[in-house]
Amino acid sequence: MPKSPQSHLDPRRPLVVDTIKLPRQPGATRALSRVVPAPADLGLELISVLEGSDLELDLSMTSVSEGVYISGTVRGSLSGECGRCLNEIGESFEVPLAAMFAYVDSTTEETTDDDEVGRMSGDLLDLEPAVRDAIVLTLPVTPLCRPDCPGLCPECGVHLDDLPVDHNHEDVDPRWAALRNLTNSEE
Repeated sequence: MPKSPQSHLDPRRPLVVDTIKLPRQPGATRALSRVVPAPADLGLELISVLEGSDLELDLSMTSVSEGVYISGTVRGSLSGECGRCLNEIGESFEVPLAAMFAYVDSTTEETTDDDEVGRMSGDLLDLEPAVRDAIVLTLPVTPLCRPDCPGLCPECGVHLDDLPVDHNHEDVDPRWAALRNLTNSEE
């Protein structure tokens, strides 16, 4: 969540939501469904949402005494590489989203830390921090192409699925290498 209320949000930005049509009486609810382009740097080192790809928001905005509570789901596509074999990964995701945005000058300002609750700027709120948290916190640090991925051979770097079962590399201690030459010359 932003650490301080933003003095001005641009309502044309895809993840900025205008709540003007949501009555400020507790319990009032409005649906919010839209498809927006994903912001930059939405992910981790090995897996992420590509910038500009579609994020589907299926949310509900509910007025509460101190602000607006947003809940629902975010769907999209992930792209990256397997942490074991480096094969490409492409899969869809659906994550839950729940965030509170406090009205300007609400008592929430006094009773919570700046990073606990999002802050509204007039009737506008910025969903990007909440969407970012919801997605990034569910991503695996080491994504796998499949749960039983064997990875790469540590010696030759070939995918272990492509190698025979008896694949190995003779690991000769350099101190004994001269003896190996003796057995090769006798044959």
